[in-house]
Amino acid sequence: MSAALRPAAVLFDCDGVLADSEAVANGAIADDLTERGWPMTMEEAKALFMGTALPDIRTRIEGHFNAPLAPDWEESVVGRIVARYATGDLSPIRGAQAAVEAVAAAGIRMAVASNSGRAELRSKAAILPFFHHFEGRLLCFEDVARPKPWPDLYLAAAKLVGADPRDCVVVEDSIAGARAGLAAGCRVLGFAQETPEAGLRAAGVTEVFHDHAELPALLGIGRVAA
Repeated sequence: MSAALRPAAVLFDCDGVLADSEAVANGAIADDLTERGWPMTMEEAKALFMGTALPDIRTRIEGHFNAPLAPDWEESVVGRIVARYATGDLSPIRGAQAAVEAVAAAGIRMAVASNSGRAELRSKAAILPFFHHFEGRLLCFEDVARPKPWPDLYLAAAKLVGADPRDCVVVEDSIAGARAGLAAGCRVLGFAQETPEAGLRAAGVTEVFHDHAELPALLGIGRVAA
C-alpha cells in the first residue's frame, strides 16, 4: 500500500462511473425532444448532454426552440427515467461494485457527487445495493448553487466527508465532471469509458484508467480480488 497515493476520501461521480445509466437518461431525453419536434437518437443526446445537469439541458433546449419549456419539464423527464429504472433498465458499471467495496474495506471515506437530480439519484441508490457503502453521503445538483463543471459539488462532497479537497480523489468519466473536480482542487482520475481518453486529457486530466480493476492500485490500496 502506498501512503503517497492513498487519499483521505474518494468522491465518485455516479452516471457512467457507478451506474450504467447514461443510455437510459439520454434515451429518455431523446424521446422527449423527438416528441417536441427535435428528432434525436440516444447517441445524439448523449453527445450533446452527457454530464450536464437538467437545468443546463433546459437552457440548451429552450435556445434551440427559442421558447420556454413548461415549469415541470425536469420533473417529467425524471419521471420517464425513473420508470425505466424500475423496470430493470439499470445495472452497475462493470467492476464498480468491487472497486467501491475495496475502497470501503480500506477504511477510506467515500461520497457520491452527481449532476443528476435528487429523485433520480435516490432511485439509483435504491436499486444498486453497493450504494450502502456510501452511508447516505449522496449529493446531487440540487444540493449546491451551481452544478458541474463548477466545483461546488466536489467542494460540498469534500466537506461532507470531512476532508480537504486537496486530499480527495475524484473519479469522473465526463468532461464537465473532470473540470469540476480539478476546479475544486482534487486529484482527478478519469474513467475513459463513455468519454474517450483524449477528451479527458484535453480537459486537464493527467491520470486516466479504463477498467475499475485498476482503481485500487491508483488509490494505493492494492488490487481488486479476482
